[in-house]
Amino acid sequence: MPLNEVVAVLQDLNEFVVSLDQLGSRQAFGTADEYTVGKFVADWDVARRLSRARRVISVALDAQLSEDENAEIDALCDQGRFYGTHSATSTPTDQSS
Repeated sequence: MPLNEVVAVLQDLNEFVVSLDQLGSRQAFGTADEYTVGKFVADWDVARRLSRARRVISVALDAQLSEDENAEIDALCDQGRFYGTHSATSTPTDQSS
């Protein structure tokens, strides 16, 4: 995987983590609402940038792993939580990384 792609993905993820943390703090203090979060997501092109990060990581894994290993990862990813689905309506109690 080219270093510039790795750095771009890490920069995007870092911006999102820090910004969302700041937005969460602002919401806790009552200085931000859902509109503010939605504006951030739209203005910062979050969906496209995260999609790009996912693609960069997927391409790198495809090149390094066997077809069976990639299929196993795909199956595990399909078990994720997706906003708007019934299983994603509850809030996780543990988000260890």
